[in-house]
Amino acid sequence: MRTTKTWTISLPPKLVREAERTAKEEHRTKSELVREALRLYLEDQQWRTLQRKTALQVQALGIRTEEDVDRLVHAIRK
Repeated sequence: MRTTKTWTISLPPKLVREAERTAKEEHRTKSELVREALRLYLEDQQWRTLQRKTALQVQALGIRTEEDVDRLVHAIRK
């Protein structure tokens, strides 16, 4: 059973040239390059989502300064 799926994508010619050049310079296949780029993009999106959620929680808790954080930490530890 295959452990990968094949996609067909369209890319502008300039991006194709740059990707092919980069893959060649890094001794990678184009598939490896695209997999790595997609993995990094998805990790970045997960990080941004976490930052947005955290910002909402910080706002809800009224945290504006490091002193606010210290105050909450000390209150929880009691």
